[in-house]
Amino acid sequence: MDRSLVELEEIIRKKICGVCSDRRIDGQCGLEEPADCALFALFPQVARAIQATHSKDIQDYIRAIREGVCSVCAKQAADGTCETRRQVQCALDAYLVLVVDAIEEATGNRFDRSNLNSQGPALRVQPGPASH
Repeated sequence: MDRSLVELEEIIRKKICGVCSDRRIDGQCGLEEPADCALFALFPQVARAIQATHSKDIQDYIRAIREGVCSVCAKQAADGTCETRRQVQCALDAYLVLVVDAIEEATGNRFDRSNLNSQGPALRVQPGPASH
């Protein structure tokens, strides 16, 4: 099922913003600069990376995000490290499973969740420039 970027962003905002730890009590974004949210600042790249990945393994989606989104994010260092991600302050990284799940569900695809661990899938990706 094809969805526009606007539709996908609306779906993601409904699913993620409601559970985001940066949300204020009144429901508004609590970030000092809401436009800095990596999830929505780079949403077209996020959606493209997820939609271009056809896999049952979440690790493939994480790799696609690292290569197609993190690689163009101003917060990631040239060596592929990211202090924002390391400090669990990147909404894209923190909610990646939910984002992938929501986009896959909206487009009629599903990934296999059996290989997820309690720390979240992003923490299982091997470090290095190719995977960040």
